Amino acid sequence: MSRRKRTSPAEDVMDLVALLPWWAGVALALMSYLLLHGVATQALPAAPTEVGQMGTFVTKSIWRTLATLGQYLLPVLCLAGAAVSAWRRSVRTKLMADVGQSKSSDALDGMTWQQFEMLVAEGFRMQGYRVAETGGGGPDGGVDLVLSKPGDEGGEKFLVQCKQWRAFKVGVSVARELYGVMVAKGATGGFVVTSGRFTAEAVEFAEGRNITLMDGPKLHAMIRRVQSRPASVPTRTPAAVATAPEKAITPTCPVCAGAMVKRTAQRGANAGRQFWGCSGYPSCRGIRAID
Repeated sequence: MSRRKRTSPAEDVMDLVALLPWWAGVALALMSYLLLHGVATQALPAAPTEVGQMGTFVTKSIWRTLATLGQYLLPVLCLAGAAVSAWRRSVRTKLMADVGQSKSSDALDGMTWQQFEMLVAEGFRMQGYRVAETGGGGPDGGVDLVLSKPGDEGGEKFLVQCKQWRAFKVGVSVARELYGVMVAKGATGGFVVTSGRFTAEAVEFAEGRNITLMDGPKLHAMIRRVQSRPASVPTRTPAAVATAPEKAITPTCPVCAGAMVKRTAQRGANAGRQFWGCSGYPSCRGIRAID
């Protein structure tokens, strides 16, 4: 996805705060005001009588001037970022509701790329993933989202590319690009999500490479499914581990949330290696790596 260029440091601050929950932005606004106000109201030392004291006097004067301006500017930026965060939350909620209530994937066609990315992020978030929105289009190879599991620091990581292409099929070059980034960053798997369709070459390349291709109908089905149940967090309690240490835990499909079965890759770079595949294959091609 293409991204607009940042035009000022103030805009960057707003964007960073907007990534946080709205209440965190409000808290930052209050903290920044109290901290900077304390500096701004400090009395300056008496005018220096010696040359050696001039540097300290000038430095404190500069900090006081900056704090005087910043005690109002920074809280305003934080509050603006909090407002953007709250607005994004409302947009995500409405998008999920609209798509979840629609009877076909045509509901995806009228979206902008920003709305489409928000929808995809919220869909994965409601499946229990921690979602980081990277902004794409930079040195990360166009990756829009990074997925991880809460409480699994340094563990499985999945990369997501969002392609809001209605008129063209997503080709193999996109899958190859994502696979290269996956290898470079040590990601467990990846997703390419589009409102349209994929070429046969892209589907063939993704097989056996832990890349899930999610077209419009599959994304629509996922949204409807997660809308019908509360968000879940894929974790295990210590009690469950203690009472059943030998019991294998079968993961759920990251695409359709259905049951998964162990399969063996027949070709490609991972030929001979086992992985979790969706029991609904070939209608659903969701996969997970086996640790």
